[in-house]
Amino acid sequence: MGQLAQRHPGYGWERNQGYPAPEHLAALQTLGITPEHRRTFGPVKRLLATESGLFLSATGSG
Repeated sequence: MGQLAQRHPGYGWERNQGYPAPEHLAALQTLGITPEHRRTFGPVKRLLATESGLFLSATGSG
């Protein structure tokens, strides 16, 4: 999780072990979805179904 936090700052992965923390859910809305996000996770699945579901490259740049 620490490596994910370094690659994709802002999601709180260094403090959050994959649970839907408010910080992480807010980051999904503002920063978008990374390749590491599970597509079956409800909030990610819903974002993918909308125009706002951004997909970030492995480097974290849009």
